[in-house]
Amino acid sequence: MAEETSPYLLQHKDNPVDWYPWGEEAFEKARAEDKPVLLSVGYSACHWCHVMERESFENEETARLMNEGFVNIKVDREERPDVDSIYMAATQAMTRHGGWPMTVFMTPDGAPFYAGTYFPPVPSRGMPAFGQVLQSLSDAYTNRRDEVLKSAEGVREYLQAANNASIPRTGLSEGLLDDAANALLGQLDDRFGGFGGAPKFPQAMNLEVLLRHHARTGDRAALSGLELTLRSMANGGIYDGLGGGFARYSVDEYWLVPHFEKMLYDNALLARLYLEAYEATGDAFYRRVATETLDYLLRDMTGPEGGFYSAEDADSEGEEGKFYVWTPAEIEAALDPEEARLALRYWDVTEGGNFEGKNILNVARPPEVVAREFGLSIEELAGSIQGIRAKLYEVREGRVRPGRDDKVLAAWNGLALRAFALAARVLPEREDYLEAARNNAAFLIGRMKEDGRLHRSFKDGRARFNGYLEDYACVADGLVSLYEATFERRWIEEARALADAMLELFWDADRGAFYDTPSDHEELVTRPRDVYDSAAPSGNSVAVEVLLRLSIVLEREDYRERAGAVLEDLSGGMAQIPGAFGRLLSALDLYLSQPYEVAIVGEPGAPETRALAEAAFSGYRPNKVVVGAPEGDEAAVALIPLLAERPTRGGKATAYVCVNHACQMPTTDPEEVKRQLGVS
Repeated sequence: MAEETSPYLLQHKDNPVDWYPWGEEAFEKARAEDKPVLLSVGYSACHWCHVMERESFENEETARLMNEGFVNIKVDREERPDVDSIYMAATQAMTRHGGWPMTVFMTPDGAPFYAGTYFPPVPSRGMPAFGQVLQSLSDAYTNRRDEVLKSAEGVREYLQAANNASIPRTGLSEGLLDDAANALLGQLDDRFGGFGGAPKFPQAMNLEVLLRHHARTGDRAALSGLELTLRSMANGGIYDGLGGGFARYSVDEYWLVPHFEKMLYDNALLARLYLEAYEATGDAFYRRVATETLDYLLRDMTGPEGGFYSAEDADSEGEEGKFYVWTPAEIEAALDPEEARLALRYWDVTEGGNFEGKNILNVARPPEVVAREFGLSIEELAGSIQGIRAKLYEVREGRVRPGRDDKVLAAWNGLALRAFALAARVLPEREDYLEAARNNAAFLIGRMKEDGRLHRSFKDGRARFNGYLEDYACVADGLVSLYEATFERRWIEEARALADAMLELFWDADRGAFYDTPSDHEELVTRPRDVYDSAAPSGNSVAVEVLLRLSIVLEREDYRERAGAVLEDLSGGMAQIPGAFGRLLSALDLYLSQPYEVAIVGEPGAPETRALAEAAFSGYRPNKVVVGAPEGDEAAVALIPLLAERPTRGGKATAYVCVNHACQMPTTDPEEVKRQLGVS
C-alpha cells in the first residue's frame, strides 16, 4: 500500500490489516490460499470510512480475523469507478441500499456473495458487529461452500443481466423534455428549494434541466424553483460563507447542517450553474456565489502544475466540521464590538448554537431585514460583511485544516475546466480564470495523456490507470469550452482526438451506447455501463453532449448519429425516471434544438474581437456554439467549416450569427450580436 498514490489507500498503509490494492496479486493469493476476498471501497473525504478505520481496521483483533480468514483489498472508488460501480450494484441488489464505506465479500474470481456498508465494532441498531460478520462468513466459506458459490453465481448472473437490460424506448420529442421538467417541478420543495426531503443534495444537473426548460418555454415556475433553490443553498450552511465553495450535501431539508466534505465535482457543476443563472437573470447574487466558488478552487484546490485536487475532508482533529463552526466568543474576539454584533445577527450565531453547541454560519434572514435593523443601506451592509468575512477568514486560516485529497482525476478536472472556461467569457475581467483554464488543459493533455490514451489519476508525478469513458468525455467537453473562450485551435483539435478515441475504445455497436471501460480493459465480473447521472454526470451523458457540440463545430454527422443512438437507447429511462438523467436531458435539449452558430472573424486577443465574443456569452443561450479565428487562417477553416467564407467587414472583427442553416447579416457591433441572439 505504501507504493500507492491514492491518499485514501495511503491512509490505511499502517493498519494491522494486510491490505492489497486491487490487482491480480491479491486474487492469485486468494486462489492459492483458498480464501474469500474482502473488498473495502471508500474515498478520502468519507466520514464513515474514517470511523470504520478507527473502530475496526486499526483494531488488532479485528485485523487478525480479517488476515486469517480473507485476502483484503482496499479500493479508492474515485480511482477505480469501474470496480465501485460493479460492486455497488451488487450491494444494492443484496441489501436494497448502498453507500461508503462499502464492504463486499466475494469468491477468488470476483463474484460477490455478501455485502454491506458500514459495520460497527459491536452490535448496534440492528447491525451485527463487524467481527461477527467476519467469523460467520469465514465459517460459511469453509463449511458451506456450495451455498456460498450458489449465491455468488446468482449475483454474477444478476449483474450481467442488469448490465445488458434496457428500458423500452420512447420517442425523442420536446414533449419528453416538458414531461421531465414538470416531473422535477413536482418533486421540488417549494419552501426551501431542492428536490425531496432530508438528506438533501444540490443536484445541479436537474436544476439545469429547469433552467433550460425556462429558456425554451418561458415557464416562470421553472425559473422560480431554480432561483429559490440557488438562493437557499447559498444562504445555508451547505455553502461556506467565508471561504466559498459547497459541501457535499445537507443532512436536513433546509440546507443548514452539511456533511462538511467539499468535492471538486460538486463545486465545478455548481459554479457553472450559478454562472448560467447569472447569464439568465443578470442577478449579481449568482455571480458572487460563482466567483467565490471558483476562487475557492483556485486558492485551495489547485496544484502547482494546474491540476485541480479532488476533495477536502469533513473532519479535522478527529471532529466533523470543527474547522467551520464558531461560538459567539470566537467571533467577538476576532472583530470590533459593532462588527461582532452585526456578524452575529447576519449569520444567526447564538449561544445555544445550531450544531453540537456551536454555530454553522448561515444567512437565516433576508439581508434587507438585517440592514434595516442596523440602519444601513443594502450596499453599506454588503461592504461591512465583506470586510468582516475577510477578518473571520484570516482567523479561521489559523485553525487545523481538514485533510485534502490531492490526487487529480481527469473527469472531475474536465468539469472544472468547463466551468473556468465559461467564467472566462462571462466575466472577462477575471483573466485569472482564463489562465487557470489554460493551465489545467495543458496539464491534462501534457501530463495525463500519453500515446493518445488519457489516464484517470495523477499524483506525485505519476499518471495512473487507463482513463474511463467519463474521463475522455469530460475532458473533451472542457476543451470545447476552452476553445470557445480562446479560439485557440489546439484545444478543439485535442477535443476531436479524445472524441475519436472515445468512439474507438468505448462504443458498443450492438447496443448503440457506450461502455464505461475501454475495450482492452482488464476482465471484470461484468463490463460496466453506468448510464445514470448521480452526483457527477455519467460518461454516457457527457459523451452525448460533447459529440453534439463537436458535430456542430466540425460538421461531423457521424458524431451526431452516435449521440442520437444513445439518446434513443436511453429515451425510456429519461421518460420514466428523469431525476436520474439530468445531464442527458440537457443533451437531448441540444439535440432537438436549432442551435445558434456564432462565427467570429478577427484577431482573438484584439479588443473588438473580445467584445463580440463577450456579447455572445452575455445572455443565457445554452444551445449555441461559438467559433473564431483570424481572417485568412486556412488551417482553422479546414478544421471548422463554420468559419469558411467569413470575411471581415471594413477590416473590423465581424460576427456571423446563424441558426437552422440561415445566417443573419454579419455585424461588427456587439449590441447587434446580442439582438440577433435574442439576449439584448
